[in-house]
Amino acid sequence: MPRHFLEVDDLHADELNEVLGEAGNPHPPKVMAGRGAALLFEKPSLRTRNSMELAVVELGGHPISIGRDEAGIDTRETAEDIARVLSRYHAVIAARVFDHGKLERLASTSSVPVVNMLSDDAHPCQALADLLTLRQHFRSLKGRVIAYVGDGNNVCTSLMLGSVMEQMEVRVATPSGYAPPAGMVDRARDSGEVIVTEDPMAAVRGADAVYTDVWASMGQEAEAESRRQAFAGFTVDDDLMAAAADQAVFLHCLPAHRGEEVSASVLEGPQSLVWQQAENRLHAQRGLLSWLLTNES
Repeated sequence: MPRHFLEVDDLHADELNEVLGEAGNPHPPKVMAGRGAALLFEKPSLRTRNSMELAVVELGGHPISIGRDEAGIDTRETAEDIARVLSRYHAVIAARVFDHGKLERLASTSSVPVVNMLSDDAHPCQALADLLTLRQHFRSLKGRVIAYVGDGNNVCTSLMLGSVMEQMEVRVATPSGYAPPAGMVDRARDSGEVIVTEDPMAAVRGADAVYTDVWASMGQEAEAESRRQAFAGFTVDDDLMAAAADQAVFLHCLPAHRGEEVSASVLEGPQSLVWQQAENRLHAQRGLLSWLLTNES
């Protein structure tokens, strides 16, 4: 059976280390030479499409991006049938979807690796880029503290799982009703320390890294105004960053809404690693694909 990557902890800690190590390889092996990658997009994307297509090209492969209407997962064809067909053409299938269950169903019948480029439940490729960025800055992550402030969404969930695998302490601050799913918190706590609070200052105090994301994700546009009200006081601004460690860094997966979840002064300030983090989507995904295809069963 092929190895799939639907969430960060589909990798063991030593495998995660290998993937992040491979991400730093400036001369990756052409493991996709003469092979294709099917990239399914139910949600539009800037960073994900560009970084994944180029990652495939840098490995010698040919990416084919397939829009929502072209594939029609469960409208034109079932997820299972799509996987059966595409895995006969391609070395890997990657998908950016709403329903995480579609990824699981693609993986259930695919004969090649399936990679989660984002679902409503998880964003593991983003977490790889986050961890790579922190490694580049701090070198060792063991014992470091990362604070996530905002919506307990898919980015938060994957960040929790990946950070505890790197032996970091995770603190999550969300308004009441917006915490990450309890089951995912427990899953992360199986590997390390996770604190969930409704006090952003308590989460950030002394932290080595502070992370946030938009308050209303794709598909939640109708909730934007109610979320702005609920998240009042959760903006990562200069005052909040001042409570973090002296050498703390700031992360954001983008796109950013200046003046909402983050102030412009923090996003564009000297503590921000956001643009390096965005670049690392390419390197992290190249490392992941290289590792998956080198370790094919």
